[in-house]
Amino acid sequence: MPYRWTETAHGRKLDLWPQQSMTAQGFAWFIGTTAAFLALPLLAVLGSPMVWILLAFILAAVGGVWRALMANRADRQIHEELTISPDRVRLEHRVPKRPARTWDAIPRWVTVHLSREGPVEDYLTLRGGGREVELGAFLTSAERKELYAELQRLIRT
Repeated sequence: MPYRWTETAHGRKLDLWPQQSMTAQGFAWFIGTTAAFLALPLLAVLGSPMVWILLAFILAAVGGVWRALMANRADRQIHEELTISPDRVRLEHRVPKRPARTWDAIPRWVTVHLSREGPVEDYLTLRGGGREVELGAFLTSAERKELYAELQRLIRT
């Protein structure tokens, strides 16, 4: 699961992050395999000036795939941290190259909601402090349902 609960001196802390399915080794294998398969047509034109024209397009294609995967990796560096203590519930949402967004509320007035309508299936939100904030939009539906049950239990105790 792309989240982890830890005990702190003042309560419990939940760290959430998007699933990162491609490792650095997987990235290297994918780029290498893509380059190898795209280079296969070069064998048919070896020794002719056409090889340089095809090579330029192959390098552009591999470079585009590389850039797209790196941009996707950067976009997936989201981190959410929910801290639940007896006197405060705090959610901090961090995205690279942007200021962190925070939400604070008194635990007594915080409610947890799981809605079928929303930008994602089984939309998980916290309400309190005059605001409603989403939690774990990058989690799967099953993970949000499980987290909802855990939060219901923790917020009420």
